[in-house]
Amino acid sequence: MAFLRILFLFTLLSFAFSHENSNPHILPRPLIIEYPENIETQFKEFDEEVRLHCTSWRFAVESNNLSPWKTIPVECANYVKDYMMGRAYKIDVERVSKEAGIYAKSVELGGDGKDVWVFDVDDTLLSNLPYYVEHGYGLEKFDSVEFSKWVEKATAPALEASLKLYKEVLGLGFKVFLLTGRKEKHKGVTVKNLNDAGFKNWDKLIMRTSDDHGKFATIYKSEKRNEMVNEGYRILGNSGDQWSDLLGSSQSIRSFKVPNPMYYIP
Repeated sequence: MAFLRILFLFTLLSFAFSHENSNPHILPRPLIIEYPENIETQFKEFDEEVRLHCTSWRFAVESNNLSPWKTIPVECANYVKDYMMGRAYKIDVERVSKEAGIYAKSVELGGDGKDVWVFDVDDTLLSNLPYYVEHGYGLEKFDSVEFSKWVEKATAPALEASLKLYKEVLGLGFKVFLLTGRKEKHKGVTVKNLNDAGFKNWDKLIMRTSDDHGKFATIYKSEKRNEMVNEGYRILGNSGDQWSDLLGSSQSIRSFKVPNPMYYIP
């Protein structure tokens, strides 16, 4: 009998639930918004896609595969910020400087004082990151007036790894020539900034004169290297953050590109 009672009760419950929606006297279930279970995954996949796109873009910048560009992609603003302010940029600069140092130590100098290492200044020796923090890490178009104000402050810090390489190169007996796109009118503040940051005892500081106004950096720097070669110097090493620091005529035996995804100078 107990078995029959249980069976009867089970039958009643099954019947009641099966007719729940057909009985007008039974209140309807409350409407509940059901979110897709994979929405968080979708957001993560979107973020990952942007990160991959921006990593690919930065690779193209460093390998000189992009056409001339004026600002970083809008969607890559946070990516560039995280790269420049995080450990990755510091590690990349250290890698470049380390490899350059290994090469410098492997070179047999002529002993006649004609072996030269050329350094760019901005974002190769001195960091303009404090300026670009205030200008979107490259989201804003370059403003020469605002940048000149920054240069005049003479407070750009040294890239630590570049300072180490600089001292190594000097210690090995290279002549050190600083070849910068800065104008002659900024010579005083540039010398002060370099000295304050620890860069001393260079042999030449070459800056743009009025004759160089309007020249692309590649042309301007090629011409200055041509002059070095014509004077009998051997350019064995060259460090710069732009491809225009390294390409053109009278190239060095080895060139070392310091990473910089914030701006492009042709």
